[in-house]
Amino acid sequence: MKKITLLLFAFGFGGMSFAQIEELTPEEKFYRDSITHLNESNAAIELSQTAYNEGIELFKQEKFQGAISKFSVAIENDPKFTPAYYNKAVAENSVEKYKEAIQTIDALLNIKSEYGKAYFQRARAYQGLNDYLNAEKDYQKVIELEPKYVKAYYNFGTLKFLQKDYFEAIAQFTKVTMLDPENAYAFNDRGSCYRMVEKYELAIKDYEEAARKNPNLAFVLNNIGTTKTRVKKYPEALAAFNRALSIDANFFLAYNNRGVTQMNMERYDDAVNDFSKAIQINPKYAPAYSNRAGAYFKKGDYENAKKDAEKAIQLDPKLADAYVNRGMAKEMLRDLNGACADWSKARELGSELAKQYHSGNCSN
Repeated sequence: MKKITLLLFAFGFGGMSFAQIEELTPEEKFYRDSITHLNESNAAIELSQTAYNEGIELFKQEKFQGAISKFSVAIENDPKFTPAYYNKAVAENSVEKYKEAIQTIDALLNIKSEYGKAYFQRARAYQGLNDYLNAEKDYQKVIELEPKYVKAYYNFGTLKFLQKDYFEAIAQFTKVTMLDPENAYAFNDRGSCYRMVEKYELAIKDYEEAARKNPNLAFVLNNIGTTKTRVKKYPEALAAFNRALSIDANFFLAYNNRGVTQMNMERYDDAVNDFSKAIQINPKYAPAYSNRAGAYFKKGDYENAKKDAEKAIQLDPKLADAYVNRGMAKEMLRDLNGACADWSKARELGSELAKQYHSGNCSN
């Protein structure tokens, strides 16, 4: 009977059984705390992974801001989740949030310092901020860590091109062609470097190789056309522009550049038609108005030449050729003072042709 009384007593105070927990050994308490922490950690990791996967889906849909938010949630729940940092930086670069991308990559590199592609994304961000020195350092770091990473050489080449270091750009694009021989863009861009240093035959060779690699790149064919115009291979240039326009009927630059070639061939009506087509597609493209002004001038239509040159100046007040063309039209319309004023302005903007006209026709 006594035993029953004791049991009833124990049940009567069953609500205070928590006191037994305080009596756990230190080893038992450590085990209990570890289990609790593990459960909490597992829950956070699950939240992190879910947010990360949602971010990837948003990124695929080009919903970059939403992706950034999801990657941020993933990082909050798992501060060592390196892919979340990396993809967050990629998304930030995609929406030109370059400073944020740099901060994200800095945090990533504190966790994993030898992450080559992370340096690549930071280099992209620095390049977006026109911080070429830091961009160059990061591209070099990528190449050191991942010497076969084609994109690093390609972007390094574009960086050098932007800095007008064309021979170094050629070296970088050459490395791309060695690692990825089917890369049409690398051949095209190396061709543009050769064109900038007036090695036109090498430029044409690279452009034509790019066109063989990918026959559907209209801008490559346009580059072939403009370069062949420079070396006065006009029929070949026209053929290249025609091919470009067969791929992209709204490629206004190809119409404009074909018009320039028509001008060089003294086919002024055809030139006017091409410039007009370029204007129809892009009414804000100032060079097409200036070029059409030149074509009208050659046709003896000085009023329309003046009108088009004025429109070009309205759209781009720093377009030297437009002032030259308006000056020529004004001269023929017996407005020598106006012509001299236009040539003077064009001289200020760096036009050598305007310098000749001004020196030959106007008092200093």
